[in-house]
Amino acid sequence: MAALRYPSLYEVNTRCHLHEISKRLGRPALLDDISDAELEGWRKMGFDWIWLLGVWKTGAGGREISRSNPEWRREFQQVLPDLSETDIAGSCLAVAAYAVDEAFGGDEALKRLRERMTARGLRLMLDFVPNHTALDHPWVQAHPEYYIQGTEEDLSAAPDNHVRLVSGGETRIFAHGRDPDFPGWPDTLQLDYGNPAVHKAMFEELLSVARRCDGVRCDMAMLILPDVFEGTWGVRSAPFWPEAIQAIRQELPDFIFVAEVYWDREWTLQQEGFDFCYDKKLYDRLAEGLARPVHDHLLADVSYQDRMARFLENHDEVRAATRFSPEMHRAAAVITYLAPGLRFFHQGQLEGASVKVPVHLGRRPEEPVNAEIQVFYNRLLRCLRDPVFREGNWQLLECVPAWEGNWTWENFIAAWWMSPLGGHRLVVVNYSPHQSQCYVRLPHPELPGRLWRLEDVMGREVYDRESDRLLSTGLYLDMQAWAYHVLDINVLL
Repeated sequence: MAALRYPSLYEVNTRCHLHEISKRLGRPALLDDISDAELEGWRKMGFDWIWLLGVWKTGAGGREISRSNPEWRREFQQVLPDLSETDIAGSCLAVAAYAVDEAFGGDEALKRLRERMTARGLRLMLDFVPNHTALDHPWVQAHPEYYIQGTEEDLSAAPDNHVRLVSGGETRIFAHGRDPDFPGWPDTLQLDYGNPAVHKAMFEELLSVARRCDGVRCDMAMLILPDVFEGTWGVRSAPFWPEAIQAIRQELPDFIFVAEVYWDREWTLQQEGFDFCYDKKLYDRLAEGLARPVHDHLLADVSYQDRMARFLENHDEVRAATRFSPEMHRAAAVITYLAPGLRFFHQGQLEGASVKVPVHLGRRPEEPVNAEIQVFYNRLLRCLRDPVFREGNWQLLECVPAWEGNWTWENFIAAWWMSPLGGHRLVVVNYSPHQSQCYVRLPHPELPGRLWRLEDVMGREVYDRESDRLLSTGLYLDMQAWAYHVLDINVLL
């Protein structure tokens, strides 16, 4: 299957999705019950990748912690006012085994689903959690040496970061997996990457996952970088990712690695072999609502930007419909998804869902479809099916003041897309709550003396402009707050 330069990915919460299918069928749903019609619908929408979040087994220990944690339960109750114990399945990222949950049909059901996806040109992405395992992973009994262990003093000093367990017939103190900036995740245990045996064991787990899908999303991938690991745990470790990724690609040359990554570690993980890294910084700058930091972020080299995963929401972030006003949401989406990189969408986003669903739950609330958001995303996805945006070349454009003293030119983000086959598109966004004006410099001096037609493919506007003036002074823009254009450029004879 040929790799696209700029593919689109759709994240599906497997547990919640199968629960909804179960309601329609009147029986527990398996992966086999994700219908061919639904797969075909995802393909027609323009998605190349389907990420099935949470197919792996979770254990009774993790479920018990999820059900007994008071803070988590308060969150669950807010999401599901009619919450029941069966709704709390345990975090799908506290993996007890890299085997598909039997409630979903097991590994054979996943294999059949992948075959049906492949037949339709869809590629399957699954989770890999490198930093930790569930509390009741088999290694806890068979290989306690695989984990960071502590002392009674450690437990007393940092009870949120440690737990006492019986392992291999002995009582031991284990460290919870954690981000060093936050308390430990109480349903996990921290793997010890200072132990070479852990590298070998986790590579075997990664390889087993890779043989069952086309790509992996690696949870908190930066946590096992040697300097991060040593800074968190005081333990030196060898690099894991370069050798592991290289070895996987020797067997599976087209396999894709996506890193969840923060703390300005995106470039590092690109160099270690990841195809795409989360662009949380773009998301954060868009959420601030200021155009200039967004513009400056997009000045990065295109070779770097090509390998970023651009998103407006995912299972860890609040819903875009909650975080942004409707007008700001649409403007941010145009910037996000018409920039270079992997276009990353989250189930529910396209319908304007507003409730963030914790990864511990197996059910989400019913929400009405936001018709305006749905219409917008239908148009945007149609744009993203355009070969110019899937395979073309992107260039950030210069905007200049429309007249002396008019500062609103800084509110614009403008970019030019050009297909190797000759198509041209201009994307412009007034990313501000003010009406704004500017001239945007266009990049085609080789087309003088002609009439250009600019047709907005996200709207109905059509503009005819003389090319000599466009190329000498630029395209004049006067746009309302949060307005955008996606212009198909054609030269009239």
